[in-house]
Amino acid sequence: MTNTQTVEKPQPVKRGMLDNVLEQFNSAADKINLNPNVRKILSITNTEIIIHFPVRMDNGDVEIFTGYRVQHNNALGPYKGGLRYHPTVDIDAARALAMWMTWKTSLAGLPYGGAKGGIQIDPSKYSKGELERITRRFTYALGENIGPEHDIPAPDVNTNDQTMAWIADTYMSTKSTSERSKNQHVVTGKPVGSGGLEGRDRATGYGVFLTIKFWAEKNNKSLKGKTFIVQGFGNVGYWAAHFLENEGAKMVGVQDAFGSVQNKEGIKVEDLFNYGKANNGSIVGFPEASAMEGKDFFALDCDICIPAALGNQITAQNAASIKATLIAEGANGPTDVEGEKILMERGITIIPDIMCNSGGVIGSYFEWLQNRNGELWQMDEILEKLEKKLRTTFKKVSAYSEEKGIDMRTAAFAIAIERIEKAYVLRGIFP
Repeated sequence: MTNTQTVEKPQPVKRGMLDNVLEQFNSAADKINLNPNVRKILSITNTEIIIHFPVRMDNGDVEIFTGYRVQHNNALGPYKGGLRYHPTVDIDAARALAMWMTWKTSLAGLPYGGAKGGIQIDPSKYSKGELERITRRFTYALGENIGPEHDIPAPDVNTNDQTMAWIADTYMSTKSTSERSKNQHVVTGKPVGSGGLEGRDRATGYGVFLTIKFWAEKNNKSLKGKTFIVQGFGNVGYWAAHFLENEGAKMVGVQDAFGSVQNKEGIKVEDLFNYGKANNGSIVGFPEASAMEGKDFFALDCDICIPAALGNQITAQNAASIKATLIAEGANGPTDVEGEKILMERGITIIPDIMCNSGGVIGSYFEWLQNRNGELWQMDEILEKLEKKLRTTFKKVSAYSEEKGIDMRTAAFAIAIERIEKAYVLRGIFP
């Protein structure tokens, strides 16, 4: 008698963002023969803060929330990085995002290190008054773990200039009367009327557009008539689409948290944006486009794909179906390692997140400088400075990539890591 046994095919293990960023780091570190002692330091975070804090709701009940702040490295300057309000926020996500911020600020040549954090929350379930109390209580609980010369938060997923205004006001209120105004730059991304930078709202999306434009120029291509799709139609996705459309490109598909729409004849950016504003932030039901299955979104026929939502969106499960020839990473970590391998084998170019979406942190740096020096900069001056800085970074990464025969992500990581390694080699390690 023969026993037969059915062996189930093993399912691919879903990688977390931390696994991805560490693999990206180690791959680049191997290429540049990174000093083993510096590798040890950069493989871990400096400080990890988990805070459980109570807040009274509108109905009088008290809810307990969990907030995080992870500070990865500050060899080049104060920690810098966003705060997001999302159910997926946890310690591993904060670690990964903090590491990406370290590489992003280093690559951009800024005097910053990397941090990230947020609150594990679905903000759509809370009133504006509740979100204000949650934000202020979290800020108070963070205390001296943030500060204008120590760790400077900024907006991220589901946070905005209003969130930053609440944080700044709460933090400044903890200081003595004569010291308060000196602490306005504890956060960036504030409203323009409250110490914010003109154009900060569009800085990240404009940066995504600029890196696409630089890539097109380098390859003697015109953006006029090129088709693109955007995942995530928030601040980053909207502004990237806005500037691409102004350049003559055509948006043919959009996906947000509520659904996906397509129209191969083109979707007008402003029309969709205005529809979403009037429809509780959702693009679902937009009359000038047809609904589609979310799982088929990345397979839409287009020239350029802009993932500008959350991490781990392009994976081994959907990378083979992508039609775009260029991926411009508006989000942090939208492409996982397995997905990237497939894209590379297919000859698809990726403009890596740590360069592509760095317009936001560059804009934050300008705001920080403006507050620090008591200056007010004009919009045209800001956008010109942003373009100059990003063009320098793009040229540097492209040249390094060609010289070493490596992809742009590895080149960007290598440049960022080498700058931090140099700081450690020159300064030494205390004691």
